[in-house]
Amino acid sequence: MVTFTGIECHNEWEITFEEIHRNGAIAYAIYNYTNYTGNQEYLKKEGLEVLTEIARFWADRVHFSKRQNKYMIHGVTGPNEYENNINNNWYTNTIAAWVLRYTAEKYSEFKKEATVKISDEELAKWTEIAANMYFPIDQELGIFVQHDTFLDKDLQPVANLSPSDLPLNQHWSWDKILRSCFIKQADVLQGIYFFNDQFTTEEKRRNFDFYEPMTVHESSLSPSIHAILAAELGMEEKAVEMYQRTARLDLDNYNNDTEDGLHITSMTGSWLAIVQGFAQMKTDQETLSFAPFLPKTWEAYSFHINYRNRLISVVVESDQVTFTLLEGEPFSFVVYNRTYELANTLSLPLRKEDDYV
Repeated sequence: MVTFTGIECHNEWEITFEEIHRNGAIAYAIYNYTNYTGNQEYLKKEGLEVLTEIARFWADRVHFSKRQNKYMIHGVTGPNEYENNINNNWYTNTIAAWVLRYTAEKYSEFKKEATVKISDEELAKWTEIAANMYFPIDQELGIFVQHDTFLDKDLQPVANLSPSDLPLNQHWSWDKILRSCFIKQADVLQGIYFFNDQFTTEEKRRNFDFYEPMTVHESSLSPSIHAILAAELGMEEKAVEMYQRTARLDLDNYNNDTEDGLHITSMTGSWLAIVQGFAQMKTDQETLSFAPFLPKTWEAYSFHINYRNRLISVVVESDQVTFTLLEGEPFSFVVYNRTYELANTLSLPLRKEDDYV
């Protein structure tokens, strides 16, 4: 995870050896690059080589539970680093199954061009594991459970804590942190963010309402993900709060660690919170889409994106949103669930709060 010399330099084995979900994030980056740029050349060759080795890792890392008749992944640290050595982290199992499916699918599609060889038996095994992966779910609560025993903890909101307890990692022992329900950063919600189009609005809302109140956001990776999901769910106040936290993390020294250096991830999160949050830019199913809104306390915001060899300007004002194609060929895209052709400039009425989710 961390190296300055070529060997592992991180001092916590629970993070360096157990946070295996990061392998899946690398695979997701390949998918995300391909989906966003439309360039499949890397995926067909080097990308498939990387994906294949990651898929082989996951196929080797699972074990089969005869009792549950499911494949499981034990002994991990999920995105929430305030829990170690847990079993069946929902996010880890979810991204592992996705990597296996995605790699098998893309190998079948580009088999003739691929520089790696995968046997039919291996592909069949990957498909079997993905189809029979165990995912902890609680039907009564209607949520994806962070890991097997999470619901057995003393569940309570961060609001119950004294401000003098925060940040937890500077005031509590690790023994106390690891036993608590408090979540350092997006965990289940990270998976919902990555695979957004696979979940219903109600599933997103139930999981957000359950997990966010227990999240202390003591990772620079956390606020932006919550801002994006809150914006999608119409929770404007929470979305703005999380945007401000990611944008001002180091300026306001939220986690009392600015002296250690600036958080590049938080700076990136500021951009994501605006573009994927307030403007609701998505690239699901090979389609670029937007559903912008303007926070009540803001006058406007704007940004540029490079999408599939096109430079696009987006300006969101109090009464309208304007899209301008600055470079590249005209293309079709979606705004507020309607399809438009962007050839030069397109201005549309801004959606009002009453029209929101």
